Amino acid sequence: LAEAGPRKEDIAGAEAQLQATQAQLALLRHQISQGELKAPADAVVRSRLLEPGDMATPQRPVYALALAQPKWVRIYVGEADLGKVKPGMAARVQTDSQPDKPIAGKVGYISSVAEFTPKAVQTEELRTSLVYEVRVLVDDPQDALRLGQPATVRMAPDAAQ
Repeated sequence: LAEAGPRKEDIAGAEAQLQATQAQLALLRHQISQGELKAPADAVVRSRLLEPGDMATPQRPVYALALAQPKWVRIYVGEADLGKVKPGMAARVQTDSQPDKPIAGKVGYISSVAEFTPKAVQTEELRTSLVYEVRVLVDDPQDALRLGQPATVRMAPDAAQ
């Protein structure tokens, strides 16, 4: 045995065991990497959906995120005014905290589906109507707008950019 060395079968078995162990190590490293939470983009955590000790799975979100960019203001437009709103239309966004500093924006999205007015809408004429969601994209380098902050949006008809 000392002169002949190990048998070819023993060497092949040891090599197979090494490959199996390396594959198991790669699988364990992959599973560990899957345990790390990563956001798809820079964002702000809006709410934590799971508590410490809860079982997290790939199908179940842990946090609700709000993307930092692009920043937009959600408004609702009634059926009668929907035809006046066009993508790219210029808008001015004002907040109660800084009414003298309007923020420039433009219409970036118009929903194709009507919905009942959400409870947070503050205009009496829209409260019981079907409305369409419109998103006004804003350029806010001073970071004056905050998540969920009420704002007033004014649009000029025929002001598409």
